[in-house]
Amino acid sequence: MKAITNKDDGVCALETKQQDTFTLGGHVFSSRLIVGSGKYSDFQQTREATIAACAEMITVAVRRVNITDPSKESLLEHLSDIENLVILPNTAGCYTLDDCLRTARLAREAGVGDFIKVEVIGDEKTLYPDNELTIEACKILSSEGFICLPYITDDPIVARKCEDAGAAAVMPLAAPIGSGLGIQNEHNLRFIIEQSNVPVIVDAGVGTPSDAARCLELGADAILTNSAIACAKDPVAMAEAMMLAVRAGRKGFLAGRMPVKAYASASSPSEGIIT
Repeated sequence: MKAITNKDDGVCALETKQQDTFTLGGHVFSSRLIVGSGKYSDFQQTREATIAACAEMITVAVRRVNITDPSKESLLEHLSDIENLVILPNTAGCYTLDDCLRTARLAREAGVGDFIKVEVIGDEKTLYPDNELTIEACKILSSEGFICLPYITDDPIVARKCEDAGAAAVMPLAAPIGSGLGIQNEHNLRFIIEQSNVPVIVDAGVGTPSDAARCLELGADAILTNSAIACAKDPVAMAEAMMLAVRAGRKGFLAGRMPVKAYASASSPSEGIIT
């Protein structure tokens, strides 16, 4: 089957001379928008939104999506011909260290690859991660050769410990999963971005394209969003909007914003004014 891409239509085209990329586990990515695969009406809509987002990585819940039984319809079949798309299996739904490790190993045995989004949930109501168990999972899985991307709270200390544990990136939340609240604590995200020697991918809580742009304006390397796209009235249109917002935010960060001033500053020169 021929690979599907919309990168030839100009929408996803990047300047070849100044291509802005980041690296995860030895893989180079030009798209800074990672998408999820849940909550869509069907697999076809997931596929269409993924293409519209120009995504190069999509996360798939191992415990909720069929990746092992060839006799049943699989989401992966609908994604297999999308060019340069990396599957990021995640351990969503795991509340214990053992469940997390078992799920990650199952994904690898199924042939999905070595990437794993590490999620160990600590609270059923907020779906906040258990940071202590997440750090431990990173230690174990990274020692087994997994490329670990841990989902954590926006805590700079936890981010540093995950990096020390071998994480290939850190994924602090902006707000609770699926809430759409946007960034609740810019200061903490700034601290994490400033200190990290691995990519910082803001995960959870993004609700609008402006939220996505803001994450990139702060200096995040990428974002991961699912609900904001899948739960929109028009998921495919929202996927494209998120893609454009991420690009705008990144370009704004690289350009460098103007200094903030307390008072007005005329934009026109004062020299040569006729009096």
